[in-house]
Amino acid sequence: MNILFHLGHPAHFHLFKNTISDLIQREHKINILIKKKDILEDLLKATGMEYLNILPQGRKDNKISIAIGQMKQDSKLFFYCIRNRQDLLVGTSVAISHVGKLLGIPSINVNEDDADVVPLYAKLAYPWATEILSPGVCKMGKWEKKTTHYNSYHELAYLHPQHFIANKTTAQKYVDIQKPYSIIRFAKLGAHHDEGIKGISNELAMKIINILAPHGNVYITTERQLSEELEQYRIQINPIDMHHVMAFAFLYIGDSQTMAAEAGVLGVPFIRFNGFVDRIGYLNEIEKKYKLGYGIKPEYPDELLKKADELVKNRETLTKFKEKRSSMLKEKINYAAFLTWFIEHYPESKKEMLSNPDYQYKFK
Repeated sequence: MNILFHLGHPAHFHLFKNTISDLIQREHKINILIKKKDILEDLLKATGMEYLNILPQGRKDNKISIAIGQMKQDSKLFFYCIRNRQDLLVGTSVAISHVGKLLGIPSINVNEDDADVVPLYAKLAYPWATEILSPGVCKMGKWEKKTTHYNSYHELAYLHPQHFIANKTTAQKYVDIQKPYSIIRFAKLGAHHDEGIKGISNELAMKIINILAPHGNVYITTERQLSEELEQYRIQINPIDMHHVMAFAFLYIGDSQTMAAEAGVLGVPFIRFNGFVDRIGYLNEIEKKYKLGYGIKPEYPDELLKKADELVKNRETLTKFKEKRSSMLKEKINYAAFLTWFIEHYPESKKEMLSNPDYQYKFK
């Protein structure tokens, strides 16, 4: 089968990398198309994956730039598919939905955000997608009927124990793992769906550091410009190694959704601080059902400081969170294995899930 993956974000590289590898081993032909976005291209180059960048100039996150960028991607993907005769389009992409509909090629749109959290994306992509894949806790609104739900998270496509084992030697290239350390992450929060969303300010970051520093080293990872007093805490980590560094941390605090979820599925306590708290189904489940982290809204900075102080002072924190992680893993499936099966056998896999939703637990 000739399968095209369209990637638009560094997280999508991690999401699909194991499934792409599995499908190649099964002798399917795989084509990877991307757009310029942060470190996405660096990740592909680091692993030697072949790809084509159809939007090398990238785009700004405003409505006019988004519209122009979308038209360019649709056009380039359209002509690429005509030349290369794809059997299936897969990705977290608006373009695959549009082009798939125009050319009669099935498209599987993979997303883990509730539809009302990314309303523009949902309106542009879902009406024309053949299939939507989403965690069971996510709400797809009017597109629920074309959605297949599964019991896992995107992060378990690459951080499930069957795919990832933290390496101390790799982590030690960047940090002293013999001492406790915490990681603070500042996200850009610049995407169109981030409009009006607040995160961690420089002033609040210093208050956090004053709480964490007496208990170990503190590292800040960000592409954001920092104040002079914060700059000394910045750490540069090869993106391909980031999860090894994260896995040995004592605590993660940040305004990034994905890194909070990654910390959670690794059993590292996290505090997520932004305006998306209580709005995203899969993170609500990680925080409230499995209690692997804490979501705190920007209106309550004192609550963030209090929780950070509580966690770093409790010597049993890490042990408890590793136990919570084990409980979560007992219930969740290996998403990469499930995704490989679903793509390879589509549309029969869709019929199988409709008739027997428990079939997914074959991929524990």
